[in-house]
Amino acid sequence: MQPSSRVTIRDVAARAGVSVATVSKVINERYGVSAATLARVRAVIEELGYEASLVAQSLRNHRTNVIGILVADLEPFSTELLKGAADAIRGSGFELVVYSAGGRTGDPAGWEKRYLSRLSGTLVDGAVLVTPAVSLEAVPGTPVVAVDPHTGPSHLPTIDSDNLRGAQLATEHLLELGHRRIAFLTGRPDLESASLRKAGYLRALEAAGVPADERLIRDGAYDPEVSAASAHALLTGPDRPTAVFAANDISAIATVGAARDLGLSVPGDLSVVGFDNVPESALCTPPLTTVDQPIREMGHRAISMLIALINGDEVERTHVTLDTGLVVRSSTQALPRH
Repeated sequence: MQPSSRVTIRDVAARAGVSVATVSKVINERYGVSAATLARVRAVIEELGYEASLVAQSLRNHRTNVIGILVADLEPFSTELLKGAADAIRGSGFELVVYSAGGRTGDPAGWEKRYLSRLSGTLVDGAVLVTPAVSLEAVPGTPVVAVDPHTGPSHLPTIDSDNLRGAQLATEHLLELGHRRIAFLTGRPDLESASLRKAGYLRALEAAGVPADERLIRDGAYDPEVSAASAHALLTGPDRPTAVFAANDISAIATVGAARDLGLSVPGDLSVVGFDNVPESALCTPPLTTVDQPIREMGHRAISMLIALINGDEVERTHVTLDTGLVVRSSTQALPRH
């Protein structure tokens, strides 16, 4: 056996002086192997660094004990969510594998479907889809949980936060500070979170008797470049807004940067509120007022729900919505009275 070649089950059997069937019994924790042989085979497995093929293992046992998480990109939201997922996986007997498109999702729907069909059944026992690009139905034999689900109809179990209430809190905060020309940078139109955040913004304006101005609603797409361009257009147009509520923190931070580039002070000339409360929101200058959604808990709940589904356990609720709350920092202030 060459040192650089992949160790096989036959190599383990030869080194331990037992049959391939015996090694298979040890790997799959089956009966019929003496304590001495069990110890010897395990020692050889450790010595040679043998790892059973996930595909072969799944064909034998119909289980891999691996959970996949599919994300379009590793940006602040998904990174925080992965921390919660890692907390939940610890001690569960499962391993976690992250699949990222690296932001290269020219065909996001195709990417998700390809990966799910490629992974399901042989490489993972179940999957978590983060901000899915399409309304996917469950993959036969493979449990799937969606975090921040798609707007379309779906029977997938979901984890999200109270986006409607969070957006109302953000807009109400700005209204209480005296702002009336409050712009809104939208999220991804295909996600339920984005439509609910826009609805919360409009509902708060209506409750305060402030007419919504469509010219103040611009694309943000949860994307910093799109948001920066929209913020620049808003801030250089006639009768610019005195405040901006952005549908996520990345968009809000991009808005702060656009204001700074134009020589405007935040919050002196412009108040800005975000949504998510990712770590970057507290670290930007000035620290960002934002809506906190429990992203890590969302990741934790998604994994816990998925493991229960994989194990065939009863799941009390398959659609979970977590509370949101306002975190006031230094990017907002009362509108100066003239």
